[in-house]
Formats: sequence, C-alpha cells, structure tokens
Amino acid sequence: MRVAIYARVSTEAQGARGTIGSQVAALRERVAAEGHEVVSEFLDDGHSGARLDRPGLDSLRDAAEAGLLDAMWCLSPDRLARVYAYQVIVLEEFARLGVAVFFADAPNIDDDPQARLLTQVQGVIAEYERAKIAERYRRGKLWRSRSGE
Repeated sequence: MRVAIYARVSTEAQGARGTIGSQVAALRERVAAEGHEVVSEFLDDGHSGARLDRPGLDSLRDAAEAGLLDAMWCLSPDRLARVYAYQVIVLEEFARLGVAVFFADAPNIDDDPQARLLTQVQGVIAEYERAKIAERYRRGKLWRSRSGE
C-alpha cells in the first residue's frame, strides 16, 4: 500500500517549535504500527487550515489525482482543514480517487456511520474553534490599540 502522510501547522512559530515534526513522527509511528510504509510526506508549515489552497495539500491532491497513492494519513480532521466545507471537499475527492483517508486521532471513517458522524462533528467543531481564536485575536488587537500598546 502506497501511504502518504499530511501534516499542517498554522504559524511559522509552531513550525519552529517542532509541532509539525511531532505530527510527522506520530503519523510515521502509526502507519508502521498498521504494517505499512510511508512513501510520501506532504507538509504545510505556516499555512492556515482555513484556506483550501495550501502548497502541501495541493501537492497531496495532485499525487492522489495522478494515482500515486492508496492511502493518506493525517493526525486529525482539524489538521486537514479548519473549514468543514473544505474538509468535505477533500474527503470526497479522495474517496472518488480511491484513496483511503485515516486520522490517527479518530476512528476510521469508513468503518461505520458513527465514525463518519464523529469526523463530521469534529470538522464543525474545528471550524467553530478557529472562529473563536480569530475573535479573541481581534479583541486583543483592538484592546492593545485602544490602550496605546
């Protein structure tokens, strides 16, 4: 089985702290535990999951379209996309291309309807979480501006 892994962090600071490396290590370990070998890594270091156009994700989608992959592993649904609609687009695209998608921190979405529902709910929660982070950021920025910082 030709397995790719996908990892993403939103900020370059997270990348500098090694969080993308920890994702890659966890994914490689999980894929090996399943008895497979990673043939490709696709990384988005410093790219928001709120965007669908990311260099690593674009390359992953191109590899899937070219028939170079049988499966793709990602740590969790929110690493794939922070916008639920984007998550659905990518998952449906991979399904159409015959590329199985696995999340290390979630049940196999092809196992049963409950697992698929859980993945969908996690996608909606990821989008909500991103909106709350943006709201807090804007509030803090406004406060700093008003207080002269």
